[in-house]
Amino acid sequence: MDAARANSMQVSLGLPPSISTGDPLLPFFHQLYFWDPQPPTTLGRDGHPKVGGLVPDMGLPRRMWAGGRLRFDSPIFTGLPSIRRSRCEKALHKKGRTGPLAFVTLRHEVWQDNALCLTEWQDLVYREDPDLSAPRSAVVAADIDEEEQIEISFDKTMLFRYSALTFNGHRIHYDLDYAKNVEGYDGLVVHGPLLAQHLMLMAHSSLGELKEFSFRATSPLMHYETAALCRKGRKLWVRGPDGRLCMTATA
Repeated sequence: MDAARANSMQVSLGLPPSISTGDPLLPFFHQLYFWDPQPPTTLGRDGHPKVGGLVPDMGLPRRMWAGGRLRFDSPIFTGLPSIRRSRCEKALHKKGRTGPLAFVTLRHEVWQDNALCLTEWQDLVYREDPDLSAPRSAVVAADIDEEEQIEISFDKTMLFRYSALTFNGHRIHYDLDYAKNVEGYDGLVVHGPLLAQHLMLMAHSSLGELKEFSFRATSPLMHYETAALCRKGRKLWVRGPDGRLCMTATA
């Protein structure tokens, strides 16, 4: 677990680099590690590895990270070897309001020195390609009664650096033509885990060491939008510039 990679993430998030070898990682920074590079011939059209391995082929082309949950058992230290054990816990089809959906839940465990440090559940959703002429779905308004708020902006450079540090090849985060013309977004999509990362750091700063953290994406945020990170007690959320709810979380 290289401390330099964690420092690169801190700098990319606008934080001073402060992690030395032997220090514990900040919450969610484990996503910088355990890369699984694949050759171009094994990638799908969206830049992710083709489904059919850990993630089963559900017959639907569009992938979204819908949310997740983390349980922190003990710190993960830099400078030590680590093991991640992964498996698919659930894969099922459902009929949604806008068409067929597939839900996949992955479970990851991170171990150091034969001790379980972290368990993470990732919830993925697969959908059909959008009808670009169809009316947009209604959005949910976010609460405005927060105790703490941080305004945050995103741009193409930040999304590129985050994709590089997490080895995320999904084209919706860096290929504007693909994001708009194939997947139907208004711009480049801010990574759901990037929003969750900011909320996690906000909770860690305000509430102390985290034992559990869960989050759910509700509406995509575009790269040109300024958002508000909000907290009220152990509840957190991301509010878009038009007041819509983009993500909810509980620490």
